[in-house]
Parts: sequence; structure tokens; C-alpha cells
Amino acid sequence: MTTHETTQHGADEPSGAHRAPVPPQRSRAAERAADRAADRAAVRAFRPSRRIPAVVVAALLALLSLLVLAETISALAGRPLRWIPYDRMLAWAGSTWWSDPRVLIGAAVVTLAGLGLLAVALVPGRPRMVPVRSGDPDLIIGLRPRSVTRALAHAAEQVPGVRSARATRRGHTFAVTPTTCGRDVDGFGQDVRGAVLSRLAALDLVEPYRVSVNVREQR
Repeated sequence: MTTHETTQHGADEPSGAHRAPVPPQRSRAAERAADRAADRAAVRAFRPSRRIPAVVVAALLALLSLLVLAETISALAGRPLRWIPYDRMLAWAGSTWWSDPRVLIGAAVVTLAGLGLLAVALVPGRPRMVPVRSGDPDLIIGLRPRSVTRALAHAAEQVPGVRSARATRRGHTFAVTPTTCGRDVDGFGQDVRGAVLSRLAALDLVEPYRVSVNVREQR
């Protein structure tokens, strides 16, 4: 088995006697800016919204707020519910040192939970779709990851000598594994890589992806 890796990256002239024509350089710059705006719009459209963590945190905060509200209103009415044993909690806090292992462990757990929620909010997740270039910010096109991997596997299977092929996506890498028999592995891997890169270029994906070809020789 051998591995080959590479990376795939993927105006009208005004009329009138008193108006000068638009320079071609400015037109090309405007087109590039429009393409970049369209790419950013596609990436944002398919970015995960983190709905599940947001719903969980919002539900926990809502329950805690309702509990504190009920305890406050009942205490003001002279009939405290005491669902929260705050008397014992206050007594424990007043008699416990900050260096107590229980306090340190509790603070560490709360800190880690907060950092975890912050990471979930800031770190972009895996997009639901693979954005495709359209050149128009109002036209958003995306492909299912499974559709892309199937297209790449099909492209690899078109190479003479390939019995079967499969492709998977790992982050920003497409791993293609063709199975062959009786061919030079190194040269065969180059042929498969070229076919996969050609199909990937035809798809015109917004983000660059690395292609890893792992040839498996069947005996």
C-alpha cells in the first residue's frame, strides 16, 4: 500500500460620448470580490447552528431561574418553599476554606464546563453540506458529503485496472482507496489521483480539500 497526497484549491461598457470605458483591471477586481462574497455566503449558510447545545443550556438556565423565582416569591410571602437548602449551603460556605479540596474540585468542574461551552460556541463545527461556488451571494449551492464522496469514488473506478473504490471525508481531506490487481502501485496511484482531482475540480467546491489516495492491491 502506498499513499499519494496533494491539494486541490479550488461590465458592461458604458455608453455615451462623454464617459470613459471601465478599465479591465477594475472589472476583474470586482468579479473577484463578488466571488469571495459568494463563497463566504455559502460557507455561512451551511455552518452548523449549534442548536442542541444552545437548547440544553437555555433549558437549564430557565429551570434555574424559575427555581430561584419560586424561592424568592415564597420567602417574601412568609412561606419559603426551601426546595434549595440555602441555610445549610450558607453554613457550609461560611465554615469551609477556599483551599478545601471540595471547593477546588467544584471550581475546576464549573470552569471546565464553561470552557467547554465556550469552545462549542466559538469553534466551527462540521458543515451539513459541502458549499459549491456559484458566483452569486444570493445563490447558495451545496452538496451532501456523501454525494461528493460517491462522485470521487466513481471517478476513481473509471481508471483502467480499478476493481472497486471507496472515498471518505475526514475534515478537509478526501481519502480515496482504490483496489487493483496486477499493476504498478506507484503509477497506478498517480492515475487515480489525477482522475479524482479532475472530478474535484469539476465540482468547484468553495473550500480547498486535500486528496489522499491509498492504493490497495488485491492478491
